[in-house]
Amino acid sequence: MNGFDFTLCGAALTALPSGALWWAAARMLIVTDLHLGRSERYARRGGALLPPYETRDTLARLDADMQATGAATILCLGDSFDDSAAAGALDESDLMWLTRLMAGRRWLWVEGNHDPGPLALGGTHLAQHRAGPLTFRHIAEPGAVGEVSGHYHPKATLSARGQRLTRPCFLIDADRTILPAYGTYTGGMSCTDPLLRGLMRPAARAVLLGLPPRPVPFSGTAGQRPTTASI
Repeated sequence: MNGFDFTLCGAALTALPSGALWWAAARMLIVTDLHLGRSERYARRGGALLPPYETRDTLARLDADMQATGAATILCLGDSFDDSAAAGALDESDLMWLTRLMAGRRWLWVEGNHDPGPLALGGTHLAQHRAGPLTFRHIAEPGAVGEVSGHYHPKATLSARGQRLTRPCFLIDADRTILPAYGTYTGGMSCTDPLLRGLMRPAARAVLLGLPPRPVPFSGTAGQRPTTASI
């Protein structure tokens, strides 16, 4: 599998190029911040009119990751929809696609700050999930150990030869992993933001999405101002 392998509290994990996390021993695929229905929410609230294809694109990538891994459990770490109304406004064809992906699998929805989980879609709804040495929640808690979370949509910027490259990234240290947003229409927070600096150890790595994912020292990333309004 074309990913970045690492260990968190004894659990062997793989950061996939798509931004999903694969835990092979548990046959579990973890994604966060899908923000399905973002274009619908923007239009409903009088915001920017975005092409309404992000749900389809996000589901297509999720479908591909599920097929590639053979995952038996899918764990969505919150903000699966852009808000509760967006879950009810899902296009019929997208709803059928998601229903097909859920069929025959254990599907866990962890609540986020944008939505409590799509209650009408079935699956199991949790505030957080504990499995083996790991705890899965939407927002990282200071001092936690063995924690996998999302929420912040981390992005890293590298400067080389006068050029700057910015990509979504995983943040990984000995205590925790923060996943990048999986959804197509999502902003991001620079991993140089003081909030993320406060959560991660100095020896942390930022693993930039790509083929293959590219690990760099957390301290080696160069900053952009975080776009927290997009989170």
